[in-house]
Amino acid sequence: MTITNLTPRQQLSAGRLPLRLTNLFVGLTLYALAMALLIRAQLGVDPWDVFHLGLANHVPLSLGTIVIIVGALVLLAWIPLKQWPGLGTVANTLYLGLALDFFLRFLPNIQGLGWQILTLAVAILINGLGGALYIGSHFGPGPRDGLMTGLHLRTGLSIRLIRTVLELTVLALGWLLGGPVGLGTVAYALLIGPATQLFFRRASVRLPAAH
Repeated sequence: MTITNLTPRQQLSAGRLPLRLTNLFVGLTLYALAMALLIRAQLGVDPWDVFHLGLANHVPLSLGTIVIIVGALVLLAWIPLKQWPGLGTVANTLYLGLALDFFLRFLPNIQGLGWQILTLAVAILINGLGGALYIGSHFGPGPRDGLMTGLHLRTGLSIRLIRTVLELTVLALGWLLGGPVGLGTVAYALLIGPATQLFFRRASVRLPAAH
């Protein structure tokens, strides 16, 4: 899976803008839908959402608002790392939380273990497609992924190590705050990479060759 690393100006001038903008917002919408489905399946969620839901137990804000605030705070950590947010970074920070609140308003909790497992599997596939569309639009990483790549560039440590440390940290904090850890958390950790890879080749927009 190859990800093009473009500056914010290059992102906007790289061509195929209508298609890339469509893929960006369709991808983020699907990503938010998958987050909502994982929550409603009640089998555990991904590490960052364990943290978000843990915070929601202690502050009188909607989950989407918490996602936006955490994303904005993570963006502040980009400053010493000398990372520049792109359009996709800003859209991820603001739009994802709004879309999540929208879906949670209409989706009920899933009852019955069979339906819960099916919902979990569908959510991971939708998340993989949404992530592939979003990443493949070449508008820059989300705040959490940008933190990971920024730390990698500044420290020289491997992406795998940094991602593992970050996700275990937010998972532990979220669990301590009462966030839901379960089968879904493990399944997401194991399957989201292959699910994103499955869709990435077809979902990624091929940029015109630079002249």
